[in-house]
Amino acid sequence: MRRDGTISRDDIDAIPAFLRVAERRNFRAAAAELGVSPSALSHAIKTLEARLGVALFHRTTRSVGLTEAGERFIAHARPAIDGLREAIEAARSLGEEPSGLLRINAPRGMISSLIQPTLAAFIAANPKVEVEIFAEDGFTDIVEGGFDVGFRLGETVQADMVAVRVSPPFRFVVAGAPSYFARHGRPKKPEDLRQHACIRFRQPSSRAIYRWEFEDGNRAFDLAVYGPLIVNDAALAVAATIEGMGLCYIAKPLIDNMIKDGRMELVLEGFAPATPGVFLYYPSRAQVMPKLRAFVEHMRRARAAYERS
Repeated sequence: MRRDGTISRDDIDAIPAFLRVAERRNFRAAAAELGVSPSALSHAIKTLEARLGVALFHRTTRSVGLTEAGERFIAHARPAIDGLREAIEAARSLGEEPSGLLRINAPRGMISSLIQPTLAAFIAANPKVEVEIFAEDGFTDIVEGGFDVGFRLGETVQADMVAVRVSPPFRFVVAGAPSYFARHGRPKKPEDLRQHACIRFRQPSSRAIYRWEFEDGNRAFDLAVYGPLIVNDAALAVAATIEGMGLCYIAKPLIDNMIKDGRMELVLEGFAPATPGVFLYYPSRAQVMPKLRAFVEHMRRARAAYERS
């Protein structure tokens, strides 16, 4: 690298070699993977170090380690190289049909209500795409986790993500089975829940018991509830509610069919808070691969069809 800050072709060629040695901590293994001789690789690294004016590796007869300068260099070089590879792949993929592994991260309830009903059609239309669905109710960094796309409530999606609405707004409601209400009566206001058995939910990320949230006009508040059962899965809460074990706090779309067929009934509807809905999201800085573009468009069409029905 020249003193004026410009980068030569030799500098660029040496950076992937540096990264491979840093990963393997072994010149011979790195050289074999790169298809060059150990001496040629060693020469390339020494030339890069000479241009930088600082050693990047500690070398002994038995081991190779990064110096402080090497640690700093790798922290900045790896994202840059990954970005170049992404750009090359994006350009190469233009005009290509969707293919490869599409990794999706979503809460369990959203999988059953949003993704699963449309999954067969997406796979049939994109036979070269493999789909991996990772069910997780906690909050995961999809970039760090290696996911292409995630699903979350709109208010929880980070500002630096591209967000696409895939559901209409809906409310969180308190529901119970007719058999429960026959035995215990109905709460008239949220504070009455302290005299009822409530099926509580342990949050996967914080491990705390979720406090039920309500709205009274412009006032938003939450309430600690109590009961004999704690779960960490919405489907378990619904099943226990249908059995008459207690009341649950749940996204209304997840129980619409059960309300229609009479297995569950709503209470405290005047206090039910609203959410903007579910959004599909992915990194705004990422190149949109054909597989992801196809999935986003598929979910857009599914939402439009749902709204027309």
